[in-house]
Amino acid sequence: MDINAALAAQRYTATRPATAPDPTIESAGQAASDFLSTLQKGEETAKAAMTGQADPQALVQALSETKLAVETAVTVRDKVVEAYQEILRMPV
Repeated sequence: MDINAALAAQRYTATRPATAPDPTIESAGQAASDFLSTLQKGEETAKAAMTGQADPQALVQALSETKLAVETAVTVRDKVVEAYQEILRMPV
C-alpha cells in the first residue's frame, strides 16, 4: 500500500473540523462562572430581603435558582467521580 504524504495531510485537514470543539457547548470555566454568579445573586437577594429591601417573591425565586444550581453542580460532580472510578476499575 502506497501512502502519499500530501494525500494524508489533505485528508487530515479535511477531518480536522470534525474533531474541533463545538462552540455552542459551554466550557467548564463558563459554567463555574455562571454557578458563582447565581450563588452571589441569591446571597445579595437574601441580604436585601433581611433588611426589607426585597420582596419575598424575589427571595423565593433567588433561593430556587440557587438550589437548582447547587443540585446541578452536585449531579455533575457525582457523574465525574463515577466516571473516574470506572476508569480506575479498567484492567491495564
